[in-house]
Amino acid sequence: MDRLWAPWRMKYVEYVSIEKPKGCFLCNAAKTSNLREKLVLYRNELVLAMMNLYPYNTGHLLLAPLRHIGDFEELSDEEVLALGRLTKKCIKVIKEALKPDGFNIGINIGRVAGAGLEDHIHIHIIPRWNGDTNFMPLIASTKVIPEAIYDTYDKLMRVLEKLQE
Repeated sequence: MDRLWAPWRMKYVEYVSIEKPKGCFLCNAAKTSNLREKLVLYRNELVLAMMNLYPYNTGHLLLAPLRHIGDFEELSDEEVLALGRLTKKCIKVIKEALKPDGFNIGINIGRVAGAGLEDHIHIHIIPRWNGDTNFMPLIASTKVIPEAIYDTYDKLMRVLEKLQE
């Protein structure tokens, strides 16, 4: 049997193995004082951006209104505009920090569309690189994330802080 060693993943395994918090993880992240622990990159009075704890790819972000709402049509014009501006900002940050070749950006509305969290609308920003696909998802139902999540968080925060100066 072949072995795939990834010892840097132990911090992640230990983190996700603890008891899951009650309630909406986006609302919990919006209220936290420890932004890094909850992977929150940005928050203002309307929206937040955070890293996905279960990423499809390195740098996978979730953007959401602070208001707990599941229907895109019920977002206020201000929330839609704030989400659009935040999407633009996050793309710029990811481009500078991670140098992807492209992006998948989308909103899953409803369980049938893939929404894992149906009652709090959110946008996925997923950086993509030429050659970022491999056999692991097909053979082992496993996605290989090549960088520790907090290392990626630190890279993104450095760029975000630089842009806000």
